[in-house]
Amino acid sequence: MSKLVKTEKRIARSERSEMKGRLRSFLMFLPNLVVLLGRLLKDGRVPTAEKALFLGAIVYVISPLDFIPDVLPFIGQIDDLYLVALTLLRLVNRTDETVVRELWPGGGDIVSLADSIAAIAPKFLPRRIARVLTSKVELAPAGKMLRGVTKRDQAIVREIVGDDHFDLEPLSARPN
Repeated sequence: MSKLVKTEKRIARSERSEMKGRLRSFLMFLPNLVVLLGRLLKDGRVPTAEKALFLGAIVYVISPLDFIPDVLPFIGQIDDLYLVALTLLRLVNRTDETVVRELWPGGGDIVSLADSIAAIAPKFLPRRIARVLTSKVELAPAGKMLRGVTKRDQAIVREIVGDDHFDLEPLSARPN
């Protein structure tokens, strides 16, 4: 193996190690993120649809049933952290980010933190799980939805199929 290839592998390992260290430090913010979601649930400035997503995210973090079980150290908490960051970024993209910053109980800028988490976390999750968490979905028409709920033979939500590659728009490029 040439020296160039060995050097590139070493660089890739050091970058991955650095990202893993950053994610470990981000995991320390998970309790504050859950507190933030709880505060956002109570705030009247947050749309009802976003509140439903926050409630789902809180239940997901607390629940022992995850895509990746929490008993697996490190990786078991990354999907929780990633889902919370995605819900916060959705709110920031759809409303005024000052609400999120005002209710943030931790230090630093929450928007930059959520942006960093959303950029790094998918690199440590299995690709299939990252795709599930970031896929675009649509609800079935009302008639099919009712039939799907009562007879359980129709999907009430379906994935909007696009290319397999997904990218999140970084918010850090936006003025804060």
